[in-house]
Amino acid sequence: MKMEEIENIELLYLSVDDYQELKTAMIESYTTMPESYWREHQIENLINRFPEGQVVIKVNGQIAGCALSIILDYDKFENKHTYQQITGNYTFNTHSPDGDVLYGIDVFIKPEYRGMRLGRRLYDYRKDLCERLNLKGVAFGGRIPNYHKYMDSLSPKEYIEKVKRKEINDPVLNFQISNDFHPSKILKNYLEGDSASNDYAVLLKWDNIYYEKKNIEASVVKKVVRVGLIQWQMRPYKNLDDVLQQAEYFVDAVSGYRSDFALFPEFFNAPLMAENNHLSESAAIRELAQHTATIVQRFSELAISYNINIITGSMPEIKDESLYNVGYICKRDGTKERYEKLHVTPDEARVWGLQGGNDLKVFDTDCGKIGVLICYDSEFPELSRLLADEGMDILFVPYLTDTQNGFSRVRNCAQARAIENECYVAIAGSVGNLPKVHNMDIQYAQSMVFTPCDFAFPANGIKAEATPNTEMILIVDLDIDLLRELNQFGSVRNLKDRRTDIFEVRRKN
Repeated sequence: MKMEEIENIELLYLSVDDYQELKTAMIESYTTMPESYWREHQIENLINRFPEGQVVIKVNGQIAGCALSIILDYDKFENKHTYQQITGNYTFNTHSPDGDVLYGIDVFIKPEYRGMRLGRRLYDYRKDLCERLNLKGVAFGGRIPNYHKYMDSLSPKEYIEKVKRKEINDPVLNFQISNDFHPSKILKNYLEGDSASNDYAVLLKWDNIYYEKKNIEASVVKKVVRVGLIQWQMRPYKNLDDVLQQAEYFVDAVSGYRSDFALFPEFFNAPLMAENNHLSESAAIRELAQHTATIVQRFSELAISYNINIITGSMPEIKDESLYNVGYICKRDGTKERYEKLHVTPDEARVWGLQGGNDLKVFDTDCGKIGVLICYDSEFPELSRLLADEGMDILFVPYLTDTQNGFSRVRNCAQARAIENECYVAIAGSVGNLPKVHNMDIQYAQSMVFTPCDFAFPANGIKAEATPNTEMILIVDLDIDLLRELNQFGSVRNLKDRRTDIFEVRRKN
């Protein structure tokens, strides 16, 4: 049929009234297997069991294609099965409304309608149905009808690899792969009588990135996460109470906008070192470390009372006589988790005697998995890659930079981390001057949120940005589902396309 002859195309549920036309369409589509058509009682059985799973495409009112499917409790079959087993010897008693995988029983397009991308519409319907029913994915045994031409020289595995590399043309398998179905396993003796495939099939799967495991407990993992970045003004404070009062003011402000996270900068409490200017820089920061436990406890109380997860930036902390730069995630459920700065700058080591930590981890929150890298750590791509491999969706970077040069290093590296790890990256720093604190004289900052660069995100990869060197808050919504879509369907897929056959990033301990 020519495109100009098409008046309308409809995707409709299959009806028993369509049977005679369906039978004719199947016979015309399966010319190499003339008896391979469903009987009327089988179609009626399928429709009665699972009407949503049986659809046809009609062109100008005539059946052009069809897709039939059932829902399986896939653990009962897993990756080794035959077509007869899947269909319950063609009775479809294997269909389970409480199952977890949508299994394709049949799909075809009549010869005169091929080349019009109608098959893609059927596959897209299956994917949409899978998402709507919250199933793990779609699976089916795909024929390899050209394999008989190569079976004397190639194993099924070798044949599939050559098809994937476009060295062999298999229109059926090529079409399925182009529709995001990935070969999972070779199925032997899958479909009796399929001589063109030498009775082999390829188990093809499509994973539902939106699948959520059923949970009988009350649990909400947010899909759109609101973050509040605090661009903190360095100013003289009389005492710790003044610092905490200012911190509560900002927590109150960002929670008032129903934010899920509040991000403070690195060493936001540094103004308290002014009272120890008579000491050396290394002694003054050790005195500052005496406040850390009190600040963390107060932040934990604020997280509960304002119903917000607080990322405390960072503070000095003494552990086993050594000085570290650390921060805490104070969750709104009352729990606390600790993170460390792993790379200290030459100045931090020389002037303050800071030591690099060793603990790197992804944190589970009620808004998904997050990571935190303090300032200089964001400039080492291996760290964020390890976090991304463990499922991180949002990377928070509290930082402190004195010059525009230092800020540019953090800013540019943070944006690179968003692209290469397909995640969001939020950075927050301090502004203002501290003329009465040694080694903390000036600050330069612009708090920002970066995204990957693809169609669903800003073209320049910047979701939002604060005014440079001005005390303010920045409230930003982050759609986690967009990251899932990017990972599967992005123009480029930085995580999936890594050549792990020639390189790897791994922990030593």
